[in-house]
Amino acid sequence: MKSRYLWSFQKQRIPPHPTRLSVYRELVKAGHQRLPVGELQKRLEIPASTLSHHLSALISVSLVRQERQGRILFCHALIENLDLTPASLTKECCSGTKECSTTVI
Repeated sequence: MKSRYLWSFQKQRIPPHPTRLSVYRELVKAGHQRLPVGELQKRLEIPASTLSHHLSALISVSLVRQERQGRILFCHALIENLDLTPASLTKECCSGTKECSTTVI
């Protein structure tokens, strides 16, 4: 499965990195629900500065969008911007929620 993520990231001209792939995968699992940055950091068990670095890279190629609501910064994956959405990625879409349908892709 990782090779499909790597290929998609290379098509976006973003250097594939295991942590970056994990960040994106976790956001894909969240589906349409926005994921707070703090929750993302907790799930991945990485330092805030590392997460910020990888989120910046994903945002720069329009694979992730951030929105601030009050004091909370939310992130979500922009799956539609991948050149190729592998089947394994769409299977994971919304797997972290109960209210989502994979027909969005």
